[in-house]
Amino acid sequence: MTLGQTARRRTGVGDLMLAPLRASGRVTAAAVLMVSWVALLWALEVVDVVSGHRLDSLGIEPRRPGELVDIVPSAFTHFGFGHVASNTLPLLVLGFIAALRGIARFLMVCLTVMVIGGLGVWLVAPAHTNTAGASGVIFGLFGYLLVRGFVDRRALDIVVGLLVGVLYGSILWGVLPSATGVSWQGHLFGLLGGVAAAFLFRERTPGTPAAR
Repeated sequence: MTLGQTARRRTGVGDLMLAPLRASGRVTAAAVLMVSWVALLWALEVVDVVSGHRLDSLGIEPRRPGELVDIVPSAFTHFGFGHVASNTLPLLVLGFIAALRGIARFLMVCLTVMVIGGLGVWLVAPAHTNTAGASGVIFGLFGYLLVRGFVDRRALDIVVGLLVGVLYGSILWGVLPSATGVSWQGHLFGLLGGVAAAFLFRERTPGTPAAR
C-alpha cells in the first residue's frame, strides 16, 4: 500500500464521520433560508397593503421595455394575503428540498427560473395585464426537482423527483390556459426555467478511481 492510498483511506473515514454534521448543516441552512424567504413574502405583502398596494406596480406588464426591471421583483410581490398563502406551503416544501443540495446552486436555479419565467410572461401574456407572485418559482422548482436526478445521475435525487411528481404533479394543470386570473404563462415558463436550470447547473457524481 502506498502513502497516497493510506491518506485516501484516512480521508474517506474522516468524511464518513463528518457526513452527519455536514448533512445537519445543510438541513439547517435550507430550513432557515426558506422560512426567511416566506417571511419576506408576507412582510412585503403587509407593506403593500399598508401603502395602498403600491408594490403591485412591481408586477410584469407585457411588452413594455420599462417592465423588464420588474422580472425579479415580481416573484416577491403578491396580490393579497390569500395569494401569498396559496404559495407559502409549496414554496417552503419544494424550496427546502432543492436547497439541500447547496444554497449557492439553489439561488442560481431560482434566479434562472425567475428570469426565464418572467421573460416568458413579458413576451406572451395578454396586453394590459399585471403578473406577479411566487407561483412561477414554485413551478420552476417542481420542474427542476423532477429532472435533476436524471441530469445529475444521482439515484437518490431520481427517487426524490418521483416523489415530488406524485405529491405535486397535479399542479401541471396550471400550465394550461383554463382559469381566469391565473397566469398560465408564468407557470409554463417557470416550469421550463426549472428544467433548463437542471441542465445549466448539473452536478454529476465523479467516478470511483480504480484500485491499484
